[in-house]
Amino acid sequence: MPLVAIALAALAVGFEQLVQWRFGPLGIVALVALTIGVKAKNAMIGGVGAVVLVMLLAQSG
Repeated sequence: MPLVAIALAALAVGFEQLVQWRFGPLGIVALVALTIGVKAKNAMIGGVGAVVLVMLLAQSG
């Protein structure tokens, strides 16, 4: 079980670095808002984070 937790933590850090490299600080803010919204079960915060991420994806594509 600890090995799985370490692997998931490493994957999460790697994903955050990828988002920051690709979308800059606004991507990290959006990812954090989405994560907080999901963990807190707050649809408004999660929705804002998701919308910003989608807008960043649409802009870069």
